Amino acid sequence: MIEVLPSPWGEELASEVEAGEAKAPGEDSGASPVVRTGQAASRRSRRGRATLLISTAAVLGLVAGTCAGYLVQADRPPTKLPSLAQPLSRPAAGQTSKPLPAAQDRRVRTNGDLRKLLVKKPQGAREAEWVADADGWMDLAAYAEKYAKSGQKFSQYIHDEFRRAAVASWTVDGSHTVEVYLVQFHQEEALAAVEAGDNGRHWASWMADAKISAIPGTGDGETFVHNQPKPGRAHGRQAYVAEAYAWRGDIEMEILITGSKRISEKLIADLAKRQMERL
Repeated sequence: MIEVLPSPWGEELASEVEAGEAKAPGEDSGASPVVRTGQAASRRSRRGRATLLISTAAVLGLVAGTCAGYLVQADRPPTKLPSLAQPLSRPAAGQTSKPLPAAQDRRVRTNGDLRKLLVKKPQGAREAEWVADADGWMDLAAYAEKYAKSGQKFSQYIHDEFRRAAVASWTVDGSHTVEVYLVQFHQEEALAAVEAGDNGRHWASWMADAKISAIPGTGDGETFVHNQPKPGRAHGRQAYVAEAYAWRGDIEMEILITGSKRISEKLIADLAKRQMERL
């Protein structure tokens, strides 16, 4: 008996070979396994050709339909488009909107004298000596001098489209000094006021002793009260520091309070809130 090996055509072909070998000599066994295999392949080939013909006919029909659509559209006259310049319809009586008054239009107010938007110093306070002759304005060079790396800050703020800065500063009974800055940017390339506020908050939060509180109504505005004294302006003398940073529109607000004693959280929180309300 001939051994039937596993065939790649499957179990059906193997069973046909075994059935043919089992028949007696001289008995008509029909087609041999090889012939049956050729017949199966022929049937599969005919089915494959039929499928290919159907697919080809479908593709040709799709192409013919697309071409016919283009030809029909090409024969049609062009449709005239409406004019882009349309006359504006006049608003009905009583529907015309009035421009906002200057007191309510923030853009009008911030484009004016920025010093008028600075919070007023309290009664009994005297103006700080180091800004007495500044007339409330600071150019970029003077503003950058506040920082240890003034040259780097100067270059950064040129890139950030620095426009102008207004400052108010006062001393209360010699116990603490307040500095309030309103820094305005052109903001033609980026939202520089937001970035400046984020940068101030970033460095203030690096000090582990800082007590951080949100400024109500400002989104991400925050105050920072430091519990340990820091080097001050006057010859490196130690002083307690509190800071506040927030922004609105194209203006960034900075507040710095220094004193011989720890700064009250209420003091800087109230000052920051009043200043932001004026913006």
